[in-house]
Amino acid sequence: MLLSSQYIQMICAFILTALFLTHSVKVWHILSLSFIVGLGQSFGGPAYSALLPTLVPTKDLSNAIAMNSIQFNLARIIGPTLGWLAYSTLGAAWCFALNGVSFVAVIVSLLMIQVNFVPPKSQETILKSMSGGISFIRQREGLGPLVFLAFGTTLLGFSLTGFLPVIVRTVFHGGPKTYQLLLVCSGAGSIVEALIVAALEHLKGRGHVALLTLIALGAAIVAFAVSKRLPLSCILIFVSGAAIMASASLMLSLVQLIVTEQMRGRVMSVYNLAFRAGIPLGSLALGKLIPIIGITEALAGSGITLIAVSLYFLIVLRGVGTFQRAA
Repeated sequence: MLLSSQYIQMICAFILTALFLTHSVKVWHILSLSFIVGLGQSFGGPAYSALLPTLVPTKDLSNAIAMNSIQFNLARIIGPTLGWLAYSTLGAAWCFALNGVSFVAVIVSLLMIQVNFVPPKSQETILKSMSGGISFIRQREGLGPLVFLAFGTTLLGFSLTGFLPVIVRTVFHGGPKTYQLLLVCSGAGSIVEALIVAALEHLKGRGHVALLTLIALGAAIVAFAVSKRLPLSCILIFVSGAAIMASASLMLSLVQLIVTEQMRGRVMSVYNLAFRAGIPLGSLALGKLIPIIGITEALAGSGITLIAVSLYFLIVLRGVGTFQRAA
């Protein structure tokens, strides 16, 4: 499934390259290819999440997830930099061509992986399999709140980086360099926090820490929304990047520890759906609110709502104890 996902994305990148080289690219081409890439990622993401625990012992799982977060956030820093250099020196077509070539390294790496656990083939229909996964999530202590929090984190917490170009233009009256500076600060915060999480492999009360981190993330978003000074905003987006990485890594490690091997693929599909769905839905909601109430008020509202949701789980539902017992 992972290889198929990479093949689909690589082919789409090369198709887009050809369209740019022939000067025949249209908006509907880009939208259609983006949709196909999204389809490929939709089954590649859960397969990736389900594969990771089979490659390392359970005691090293938290470290593996943290290290995975490091490479992801390094890519967030290095990718835009390389893309800008390729675009400015070679042109748009070469950006997509190099993107297509980059999948070769991923495909070779996947072919070299030796999987330690292969689940038995199932004769269940897709609908019955999905129903079984959802039932498992509802019955397994701690999984339901974790899936909901994953959705809430991306719905409310990812809005900062998503609307960063708008903030750069309207608040700081800057351009690509200001945007890249803030993006690098966010990625750097994620990398630093990933190293800390990896170092704390035997951390107790990860559910408690995850909720406190989400509260910190909400506070950083509110402070960033009202900040008018670039140096302060760089510090705040560094903190938000660290909080996003820490909360996402801790919640993912909890899910991986709770779920059984037989149900891992189905549960991770639901978890990834919740995690990924929050990003476009949050962007859509903010995109409607920003023209009405303004970027500062919309972002601050997201941060305050995230704090309220986290406090609800922390105080009212006593979710911390549930997470700790489930882990």
